[in-house]
Amino acid sequence: MTARGWTAVRTVLVLIVVAGLAIDAYVHLDLASTYDVVKTSTLSQGDLFRVEAALAIVAGVALLVRPRRYTALFAFLVSAGGVAAVLVYRWVDVGKVGPIPNMYEPYWYGEKTLSLVAEAVAAVAAAALFVAMQVRARETAKPAPVTSPTPA
Repeated sequence: MTARGWTAVRTVLVLIVVAGLAIDAYVHLDLASTYDVVKTSTLSQGDLFRVEAALAIVAGVALLVRPRRYTALFAFLVSAGGVAAVLVYRWVDVGKVGPIPNMYEPYWYGEKTLSLVAEAVAAVAAAALFVAMQVRARETAKPAPVTSPTPA
């Protein structure tokens, strides 16, 4: 792939990841106060929503400022972790785990679905970005082929 083509692919993937993380952060910040009532003596679900939003913001900004393999991996972990959490707490009544409150919620609504889709799209794009960056790094690290001089 040409340098120009690689830059275009990287830019598009970064923007998709950042958009997904931005939606994730917005939804979690918007819903956080609603979930402050679901709590243990230490944490509320609203607190955890705020942490998820902060991680999404940090991952998105880091990827915009420094699009590298490690920031793509961090963005993947944040977005895939969000997908895992929403699916587990939708389908499994985990109950209270230490300081984490019981967040079982067996139904869907608009913002929850929007957040899940945004996180899933961001996770797939971040994984693709990481793999593409890995392949690109290997391609550019290959030494030039050595040609042996022909005897005269």
